[in-house]
Amino acid sequence: MIEVRRAAPGDIPACAFVINGWIDRTDWFPRLFTPEQIEGFFRDVWDAREVWVIGDPVEGYVSVDPAEGKVSALYTSRPGAGLGKALLDAAKPGRGTLHLYTHVPNEAAQRFYRREGFVQVGQALPPEPPETVPEIRMEWRA
Repeated sequence: MIEVRRAAPGDIPACAFVINGWIDRTDWFPRLFTPEQIEGFFRDVWDAREVWVIGDPVEGYVSVDPAEGKVSALYTSRPGAGLGKALLDAAKPGRGTLHLYTHVPNEAAQRFYRREGFVQVGQALPPEPPETVPEIRMEWRA
C-alpha cells in the first residue's frame, strides 16, 4: 500500500511536477502558465493550504483550503491506480463538507468524484480568465 502523508515545503517541486505532467498529457487543457509559474503558485498559497502527498517519489497530491472547505487541486501521475481515492480519504476526516470545481471535459474526474460521494451542484460555470475551460461545482457531505 502506498502511504499518504502531509506534505512539507520540500514537496512543492514534486507537486508542481505532477500537475505540469497532467497539463502536458491533457490535450483539451491549454498550458496558460510555465512550469516555473505553477511552482510559484504553490509557494504563494502553501501556508494557507493543507496538502497531502502520496508516493516516494511523489505521484500525486491533494490541496485543501481549510477556510473554505475547498479541494483546490487533486492530481496524480497514475490515474485509475487508487491514488486519488487515498488522497481524498486523507482529506475528508474531520470535515462535514468539501467542495471542488472540475473541468467540464474531464468526465473521468467527474465519475471518480461521484464514486467518492460528490454530487454536481448547479450548471456548468463559464471560465474565469485567464482560464478557458468551463467547470462544474461538486460537493461532498459526510
